[in-house]
Amino acid sequence: MVNLDPANDVLPFRPAIDVSELVSLERVQEEQKLGPNGGLVYCMDVLLKNIDWLEEKLKPLARDGYYLLFDCPGQVELFTLHDSLKQIVHHLYNKMGYRLTAVHLVDAQLCSDPHKYISALVLSLSTMLHLELPHINVLSKMDLIRQYGELDFRLDFYTEVQDLSVLLDTMTDEKAFSKKFKSMSSAICEVVEDFSLVGFTPLSIQDKESVSHLVKLIDKSNGYVYTQNFDPYQLLNQTPSKDPSKDQPSD
Repeated sequence: MVNLDPANDVLPFRPAIDVSELVSLERVQEEQKLGPNGGLVYCMDVLLKNIDWLEEKLKPLARDGYYLLFDCPGQVELFTLHDSLKQIVHHLYNKMGYRLTAVHLVDAQLCSDPHKYISALVLSLSTMLHLELPHINVLSKMDLIRQYGELDFRLDFYTEVQDLSVLLDTMTDEKAFSKKFKSMSSAICEVVEDFSLVGFTPLSIQDKESVSHLVKLIDKSNGYVYTQNFDPYQLLNQTPSKDPSKDQPSD
């Protein structure tokens, strides 16, 4: 695990590399008189300027053949507008040869509100175009989605990003502002559909099959399944049975 989020004060894991050893968000805010958003952008600029620090930290892990998970800040600007994180990513795969996949987490509860869901679509598309990586969008916290009420459509409508004009019909247009907002949303939906890039994979962290499915998608997108190190049983935390026929999935 590589922590690239200097705002992570309490980590639920022990990172092999921690960016807070290089730059502290709290200190940046204090010294530069910045808020949390501007502070995170500044921290990523510092990391880019000191990319050799990250490179030296990664070299021992690369020699030992570790599979690395980079935990990045959740600041939207870093993935859609600002260039520092993009340059860091490009350094990793252009200069250091890492095969990378961007895994973009979107809260599943956004599906319960058409306006928020459309915003999530735009954010996902912008991130895909900005980072220029193999990319997987994830609807996370699926186990909590029912807390926000019934969805207007079946789940596959949201994961496959189907005919968005149907979604627009669920928006109210009683006021003049709402009518303009719906018109803008319609234009945004057309952009998303024209690119035909955005789709989502549902994830329930308590569901073993759900987690395993996502891991397999990631491993396929970055090419890990084609290496000699790939072990599907390790992903499932299982031991293969002695009878090969028992390893085959049932109908």
